[in-house]
Amino acid sequence: MKNTMLLILLTVFYMNAQKPEVIKIEPVPNEDVTLSANLSQGVKIDDLSWAWSSQNACFVAFQQHKFTGNHVLFTGIIPPYSEITVTVIPKDPNANFSIYAYEVGVDKMPIVPDLPSCIRCEADYKWDRKWKGLTQDHTRRVKNLVALSKPYRMIIGVVGAEGLEEGEFTMVVSTKSR
Repeated sequence: MKNTMLLILLTVFYMNAQKPEVIKIEPVPNEDVTLSANLSQGVKIDDLSWAWSSQNACFVAFQQHKFTGNHVLFTGIIPPYSEITVTVIPKDPNANFSIYAYEVGVDKMPIVPDLPSCIRCEADYKWDRKWKGLTQDHTRRVKNLVALSKPYRMIIGVVGAEGLEEGEFTMVVSTKSR
């Protein structure tokens, strides 16, 4: 009986540890929405294989160390005929953050790691090397979250790289609509 109860508690803990809370945001056409949060509000997601599956193609497996810290998730609806850019600005410019965002149907809410497929997935993280003619600072940005004639749901993940579990950040959701 004790072993069964322990197994149930561990299963519940594991399931809860894998499912982060999702914070709702409401993009406003032709405006910026700014939120503040902390990586400590999120959870680690051990299974990152969803990201490099061909149905999602968010980031490649050899970059997974940049997504091993706490994940803080946000969701919102991309209005029709809109494009969204999400920028994450860590309070500490030396903190190593990453970001990803994916689009799904407006009536769906698949949360990583249970993401069988998505319409689009974008990610940004600290570069391993310098690129000729380009520079990178501590901010991270995903662009091209797009809805044409119908709205889509976006899920945004702000993540600590290299196991980072704590750090304040500001997130700016910029919506351009016609």
